[in-house]
Amino acid sequence: MTSLICTLQDHRDDVNWCAFTSKLLATCSGDKTLRIYNTRDFSELPFSPLTGHGYGVHCCCFSACGQFLASCSTDATTLVWSMDTGEIEAVLEHPGRSPVRVCAISPDSAHLVSGASDGTLALWDFPSKQLRRTGAVNDTTMVACSFSPCSQVFVTGSTYGDLRLWNLDMNQLHAEKNAHDLGVTCCTFAPSILSGGQVVQFHLASCGQDSHLKIWSINKSSSGACKMQLLHTLTGQSAPVLSCAYSSDGQLLVSGSVDKTVTVYDAINAVLLYTLNQHERYVTACAFSPTSPLIATGSMDKTVNIWRLEDGCSANGGKSIPGRTTAGRSKLLVSDWSEEDVSSWLVEEGLGGLVDKFTANNIDGTELLSLTKETLASELHIESVGLRSKLLRKVEELKSESMCSGIPDEFLCPITRELMREPVIAADGYSYERQAIESWINTKNRSSPMTNLPLLTTLLTPNHTLKMAIGRWKTTH
Repeated sequence: MTSLICTLQDHRDDVNWCAFTSKLLATCSGDKTLRIYNTRDFSELPFSPLTGHGYGVHCCCFSACGQFLASCSTDATTLVWSMDTGEIEAVLEHPGRSPVRVCAISPDSAHLVSGASDGTLALWDFPSKQLRRTGAVNDTTMVACSFSPCSQVFVTGSTYGDLRLWNLDMNQLHAEKNAHDLGVTCCTFAPSILSGGQVVQFHLASCGQDSHLKIWSINKSSSGACKMQLLHTLTGQSAPVLSCAYSSDGQLLVSGSVDKTVTVYDAINAVLLYTLNQHERYVTACAFSPTSPLIATGSMDKTVNIWRLEDGCSANGGKSIPGRTTAGRSKLLVSDWSEEDVSSWLVEEGLGGLVDKFTANNIDGTELLSLTKETLASELHIESVGLRSKLLRKVEELKSESMCSGIPDEFLCPITRELMREPVIAADGYSYERQAIESWINTKNRSSPMTNLPLLTTLLTPNHTLKMAIGRWKTTH
């Protein structure tokens, strides 16, 4: 289910775009301003609003690290802002001085592309803020743009209704004519890369004036040839769909419409999950938080709504309760044991003499599983070699029991074979525990643990849907 947690009412005109980082939310408006909020409590930052544009602001996007924010406007500029100070870092004047309708920064923060009302495109080197290349599609307005997760290609959408795939040399790799009758309004790549053999596959969502939200597959071969295929047409809204966005794990898709609704879909199975009805006018913008189950939606009613996707976790966050009985503890994962649970387990295993040492060092379930011979000797000062060996043997038995306790295989990290706490999606399309895959990438020459093929990128995307599923499973087992 979803719940509305707050409504931001600071803009004085239509809200045109929303963008998240893990810590910040940016919104932009026809009132010429951008507003920056702290996602912890959605209070406005001291340097907000940002007031550098001379006309309405159409689009905004963060760099991958969240250090910079780009925004574009009818004033024919794209501004780059520092999120440390709120100051303008660079002014990018669009070639031809046409109103800039859309901008996007590549996931690797190497490039920025801007699209204008006269159909022109400008590709900028983002670190140096220098113009690199230009391109154009005649007799149309560029209104949509998204970089692929590998940062090597991008897609544009126009009022003509076509979707076009470009490389960084501004060569058109594919043109999907009449993708949306009457015009495209937004497009966004799914964050995952699906690779197999000599073909790399991306998923792309697009929406338009035809009231449809569409999901496409884009196959790019090693020779550079591209093929685009329509996978699903979603018809959950009754009027033009103006905005769409993927969750950071690629499992969910949100869209906003002229019919004033917000829809949330299962992006994999193309199933409508929720329809939200709190806006009073057209819904023009939507975005997922990359690290929390939050959605921001902006509207021509001048407001931004913040929604929470409930994950089914218990009120105590899955943590153990002091004084839990042995039977209650056995239903928890060892990594969720409290210090009291660990003490009870030591007594049951005939290791009661260690309780005081463990309590003094605040050893909970997570700490228990990470104990080594070295930490037992140097930090817990357990001098008996036999006692250290017995304890480590019991800990290994605990780990083995966890492996065989009926945990669904998809909840286990392929590298550690332990239940994932922070699952992330790698470039090979598989989910891993973040710490495990980061360590693998740093030591294994960027090969996939599952396919042994090179990873096209080392970017890791939080898998919120899997994390929520694990949370629900933990509350019932």
